[in-house]
Amino acid sequence: MPRASREAGFRLRVVVWAKKLRVAPRQIRIQPMTRKWASCSATGRVTFSRELLHKPHDFQTYVIVHELLHLRLANHGKLFRASLRAHLGHNRWLARSVPSASRQRDQ
Repeated sequence: MPRASREAGFRLRVVVWAKKLRVAPRQIRIQPMTRKWASCSATGRVTFSRELLHKPHDFQTYVIVHELLHLRLANHGKLFRASLRAHLGHNRWLARSVPSASRQRDQ
């Protein structure tokens, strides 16, 4: 699939999740990132690593929801984690895979 199509599909998923979560990112960017899968600014800009487009769908969804929730909750406290679980459920794959994958990017 061409990069432009992959990015367009990913952006659409971000917009769909933003509506579900009732948040409104000011800007959605996809760019090369070397240390993180994504980031969220205080001004509402959400940036995703281009490499994320090549990762499994479940992992992409986790990162999308994680970053969009930061538009509401800035930290990773109990309320943030509860919101993440409420929207993603208790996916065992996520529970096992995401914490290690999100702490350190594959090099």
